[in-house]
Amino acid sequence: MKMSKKSHYAEQEDRVFVRGIQGDYSLKEELKRLRSLPRVKKAENVPFWDGPQVYSKHYLEPADGLGQTIHIHVEEYGPGGVSQKHGHVNEAMFYILDGKGYEIHDNVRYDWEAGDVAIVHNNCVHQHHNADPKKPARALVIKTKPMYMFMNMLFQKTVIPRPKEPTEYGKDFVPRQERKKEVT
Repeated sequence: MKMSKKSHYAEQEDRVFVRGIQGDYSLKEELKRLRSLPRVKKAENVPFWDGPQVYSKHYLEPADGLGQTIHIHVEEYGPGGVSQKHGHVNEAMFYILDGKGYEIHDNVRYDWEAGDVAIVHNNCVHQHHNADPKKPARALVIKTKPMYMFMNMLFQKTVIPRPKEPTEYGKDFVPRQERKKEVT
């Protein structure tokens, strides 16, 4: 059988494993740029997005220009809130700040509460649930997503989108904003 098209695995072909980085680059200029940026992001200046059952507050992501390897955000789950069911290539770690809930990872349930860490493995279809119908829950999320983006490993798919309506007890829910503590 004669093949009409050469395979991209042919030994004589060059293969590209990482996409090219082009443009001017000077470590001196990059360090100057990085050192000019703020080292502290004030919580009250970072807005919550999404809703009405799950809200996200992004502290560090590649678009900020502050870091290149991690993405950090807070998820706030309204009373009984449920996230979208989705999967992605990158790993994620959820440090549970308060509340109680559970994860469904590849159809297996994992319960969590404040102080626990929930790990989402690579290529896992998952969904996050607040188990308390009357109180919110929060998690600090740390992802390696920027590294996967750099390697052009961007597969991410939503299986079930985020709910568009609040839960019964979450109708008036507004995510908690951090406030400056008064020193007395």
